[in-house]
Amino acid sequence: MHSFEELAIAFKNKFEVKHFPSEPQSLYESCDYFLSIGGKRIRPVMCLMGNELFDEINPDTWHVAAAIELFHNFTLMHDDIMDAAPLRRGMQTVHTKYGNNTALLGGDVMLVVAYDYLNKISNTYLHKVITLFNRTAREVCEGQQMDMDFEKQQAVGLDAYIKMIELKTSVLLAASLQLGAILGGASEGNRQHIYEFGKNLGIAFQVQDDYLDAFGDPSRFGKQVGGDIIANKKTFLVIHALESCTGGQLDELKRLMKSNEDNKVGKVLALFRECGVDTWASGLKDKYIGQAEFHLEEVAVSAVRKEPLRNLVKFLVQRDH
Repeated sequence: MHSFEELAIAFKNKFEVKHFPSEPQSLYESCDYFLSIGGKRIRPVMCLMGNELFDEINPDTWHVAAAIELFHNFTLMHDDIMDAAPLRRGMQTVHTKYGNNTALLGGDVMLVVAYDYLNKISNTYLHKVITLFNRTAREVCEGQQMDMDFEKQQAVGLDAYIKMIELKTSVLLAASLQLGAILGGASEGNRQHIYEFGKNLGIAFQVQDDYLDAFGDPSRFGKQVGGDIIANKKTFLVIHALESCTGGQLDELKRLMKSNEDNKVGKVLALFRECGVDTWASGLKDKYIGQAEFHLEEVAVSAVRKEPLRNLVKFLVQRDH
């Protein structure tokens, strides 16, 4: 069994090859540039972990992991255009550096190359893999559309927000694990439990991310505290605050959300604390971690095989930065 860190290094070494042709350079240079920005490669490594949970790593899993990483980067390249984001991981986004049209085409061709990798795997697994991959790709697009729709809505309910997070973020984590499990020969029941583990872990991860944006230590979190508040994003915290604050607190929160005044972040965070939003968010995160851990325990393999995934939970959601 390998740790997340060990598999991340192994995947990085295998993935850092030439994925695209040389010409037209103006197109493929943008793809190479975006992949060079890097990242934690969480999703492809989860695919490898989902495989190793059940058996030694199937060589085809490396192809599926590469497809997952290319698909994820395709979504990020297009998300950056939709968000008009100037930077990703401190580097210029593709549309900023190369223009919107090249970024659109670059994302498109990255998706095509992802399918080239899927096409390399054994026919034994191909149908199940393509079916799950395509369903997940569609759901991620649905989640992104919901996220954009929420920006235009005055109020968003917690259930609707969780559904959006599930589609936009969680299903790809869940599918990455399940794709690995398929290649590891897992039973239908085990495949479902590992999917639910990943889905609940993804929601807990987003709750944690929203929480740290507001209450994290900026020196450890690596981001400006309150960035979501400044951008008026509808996060778990804002949605719950709007549902739980009453009277003058609710009026003040609504006023602050429309303002750009100095110390807006500090005032909103004070209201969050008064309404118990910080404690509630911690409890919500623990609820989804608990559900994830339940499904991991239900997977019918030895406890020692599950240890890397237990450590992954700590790595992703039991952190303060």
